[in-house]
Parts: sequence; structure tokens; C-alpha cells
Amino acid sequence: MPFTIRRLLALALTCLAANASAQNWPTQPLRWIVPYPAGGGSDVVARAVAAGLEQPLGQTIVVENRPGAATIIGATAVAQADPNGYMIGTADSGTLAYNPALYAKLSYDPQRFTYIGGLAQLPLLLAVNAKSPFHSVADVIAAARREPGKLTAASAGAGSPHHLALELFKQRAGVNVLHVPYKGAAPAIQDLLGGQVDMMFIDLAAGLPNVKAGKLRVLATATPQRLPILPDAPTMAEQGVGDFTAYAWQGVVGPAGLPDAVTKKLGAELARTLATPAVADKLRDMGVIPMPMSGADFRAYADQERARWSEVIRKAGIRLD
Repeated sequence: MPFTIRRLLALALTCLAANASAQNWPTQPLRWIVPYPAGGGSDVVARAVAAGLEQPLGQTIVVENRPGAATIIGATAVAQADPNGYMIGTADSGTLAYNPALYAKLSYDPQRFTYIGGLAQLPLLLAVNAKSPFHSVADVIAAARREPGKLTAASAGAGSPHHLALELFKQRAGVNVLHVPYKGAAPAIQDLLGGQVDMMFIDLAAGLPNVKAGKLRVLATATPQRLPILPDAPTMAEQGVGDFTAYAWQGVVGPAGLPDAVTKKLGAELARTLATPAVADKLRDMGVIPMPMSGADFRAYADQERARWSEVIRKAGIRLD
């Protein structure tokens, strides 16, 4: 048999074996990489969804925390994994939308991931201490214009969704507010409660307990419509700041080249799990909105967000290299 024919036959047999393996997937436990520390919001979301996925997939899902470097460590681990469906990971707005504009070089390419599906949205809210003299967005804008650069706004860190929502606010409202970055949302909110900073764009999951307790006042939500869980909080548009939508969001990705059969099966089960009352209610109680999307829709959403936030980052002149 000529050498070329033997090679073609070998290639065909390899493809058939790979397809058969993908059709039988999964036959062993999965690893789900979370690029944040254990116990945080992203970790809790991943563990809640992973637990719901185990029964339909028939396998254990082990959640591994790979925090650090603005999600780059975790994202790189997923990007470099074998494309067999046994390592997937959480990829969020930082991983897919912000980092490409914040860093000159990345150890992963957000466009080369296999996009499996959407996971969750965390609405952002402009909040102040309950004792603050500010009772509306108009109050904040007026004070910022009277004394540019005097008002302070906390964030969970440079390049975080909280920081970039602030930059978007500054651009849309035409004001100068001093950014005060912290190492995480928890210490930032603590200083907001203590009056060390004037305001903060908080994510609903992190801020909801203090809002419900009356310790924080929400001036506006960065959402298109009012949130059912906070029906009295107006939107930014209602407060006179248009074209202002900001969420922290997450989805699930795998390495490039994940077989279609694996991607479709995992994506379908992910969407089904997010729709189950047990999981959906748990997420909503945390202040997290389930975001079921197909892999294709999640890729399109991430591409759109990357283009939008890259422009905000460029105008703000932020670089984290």
C-alpha cells in the first residue's frame, strides 16, 4: 500500500477514534478552574453550578482555584490544557473584555478559547454610605464639578469592573473623581462603610447585605431596567446619565480545539442547570443573575463587550503593564 494512502487511512482512523471518544464524553472527572480565591463570589457561583452539572454529566467536577494576576494565571491554565473537555474554566469580563486593552502582552488569547456558554451577570450599583450627604447622582455630579478631583471612589482594584464602571461614569458625566483602588471588594466596601471614601460602584452580590441592612444607599443601578430585588433604586438613565450599562459577568470556556460534541453537550447541560430553580434561586439570592447563553452567543457577547470597554480604557489612559 503506498505511503500516502497509509497516512490518509491512519488520519481517518484517528479522527474516527477522536469522534467516538467525544461522543462518549465524559468518562472521568472534570476540573473547573476559577481564577479567584476560594470563598469569593466567582468561586461560589462555579461550585453551585458545578454541583448541578454533576448528575447530568455523570461525573464529579473538581473546582480548582488559580487566583492572581487579574485572572491571567487561571486563564492561561485553561488555554494550555489538552482540548479533551476535562479542563474548563470561568472566564469573566476581566479575562475576556478588559485585559486585552489593559496589558500589552497576555499569555492567552481571548479569541482562541472554545466558548462553552454564559454563566452569570453581577449588576453594578453606584452606592454611598447611608450617612452621606449625596442622595442622587445629580448631587454627586454637582459636587464633583464644584471641586474636581476632591471626591473619592473606591474599587476592588485597578482594572476591575468597579474601576471601569467609575471611568465610564466619569466619561459620561464629564466629571473628575479620584479613583482609590483596594485589594478586593471587601476592604473597599469596608472603607466605604467607614466613610474613608465618598462612593463606590459595588457589585450587587458583594454589596447587597449592606444595602439591605440600610448601611449603604444605592443612588443608581448601571442596568437598563430597575432590578427586581431593588425596585426603589433608579437606573443611571433615570438619573440623567445615558448610555450607561455596566455588569461584571462570567462564562465558561475551554481550550482551543475542544470537540464540537463535547462543547455542545456541556453547553446544553450548563444552560439547563442554570435554568433549574435550585441553582437559579440560589444565584439570585446572592445578587447574581443567571446568564444562560450558547457558546456562540457568549462569544459574540464577549467580543461586543471587549470592543466597548477597550474604548473606555483607551480614553481613560489605563495601562497595567
